[in-house]
Amino acid sequence: MSVISLRGLNRTLLQRQLLVERTSHSALDAIRRLVAMQAQEPNWPYVGLWTRLADFRPAELAALLHKRGVVRSTMVRRTMHLADAEDFGWLRPTVQPIVSSALKDAFFAREIDGLDLVELARAGRELLSGRPLSRRELGRRLTELFPDRHGGRLAEAVEVMVALVHAPEAGTWGRWGNRSGISVTLADEWIGRPMATSPRPETLIVRYLAAFGPAGVMDIQAWSGLTRLREVVDRLRPQLRVLRDEQGKVLYDLPDVPLADPDLPVPVRFLPAFDNALLGHRDRTRVISDEDRKRFARIASGGVPMFLVDGFAAGTWSLPDSRLSIAPFRPLRQSSTTAVLEEGERLLAFVAPEAADQSIAVVSDGSLALNRLQSGLHHS
Repeated sequence: MSVISLRGLNRTLLQRQLLVERTSHSALDAIRRLVAMQAQEPNWPYVGLWTRLADFRPAELAALLHKRGVVRSTMVRRTMHLADAEDFGWLRPTVQPIVSSALKDAFFAREIDGLDLVELARAGRELLSGRPLSRRELGRRLTELFPDRHGGRLAEAVEVMVALVHAPEAGTWGRWGNRSGISVTLADEWIGRPMATSPRPETLIVRYLAAFGPAGVMDIQAWSGLTRLREVVDRLRPQLRVLRDEQGKVLYDLPDVPLADPDLPVPVRFLPAFDNALLGHRDRTRVISDEDRKRFARIASGGVPMFLVDGFAAGTWSLPDSRLSIAPFRPLRQSSTTAVLEEGERLLAFVAPEAADQSIAVVSDGSLALNRLQSGLHHS
């Protein structure tokens, strides 16, 4: 059984995540390749595509949302993602167990206690049939059927149980932060085809390995939010390449997808919060050290924009107004600092092309990046 080094895993991940060089892929092809892109805040997938694609423009993704080629909805890890509409048809039913688990949270407990959830889901489908509704309006109409309940919680419970997608406006390029008043609509009506009637864990695993492999069973489960996938991987094992990492952990991969050269040169890359490359594994040491990951997991559950130097997370970044604040975890070499600033200038040109007061601030300590982002600083 072959052993793959940490740098081999790093370069292979970057190559499969389109982070070694910007490619000519379309935004749709890139999203398909990545299976799903985290979209907890609407602007982050745009940054994720910019860092991967040559000549990407926000209008390209916005058009895909409006033309129904890409949808925004709750998917893997029970969080908001973008996916190719066709992929969403099998992906949401496959990860439905983790999505449905939200109903066990205290957030829902009081408002759905004693309700017939099958009836609530049916009512939600009927109200949304043939038309989108804002979450607020959906909740108001549900309270007419289920009095003395919180309309917002009822609407969100329907969104958990029934495959809904957000109206395109919820995911278009614009201000940072989620928008209020999001409208939802039935996924099967929006994409024009029925959702898969049964889960497809084999498809999920194969697609995951193409985008994130080599990886272990626990990695696949951490990315998807699903459990009990070992039996599925065991069934697929005769079709898979089996490797070990330097600690002896068994990893699986597709046999026809090449492994990258561990010495492959890689550029500086700025990643959005919750990027696939940062959150795609349980063991994330192939891209960020445990020490650095734990510092930020405590602050924001890993949802911090980071930049890569030599393929590994080297610091965080943020955008107060049109000023880019860069916070290395530790001092960088001069050549790396130059490369980070040059890529930072390209990022600013993308996110704030018309701003007259663009500047880049370098904060001395990456661990303070979330509460020491000051405007008016200069390169240092």
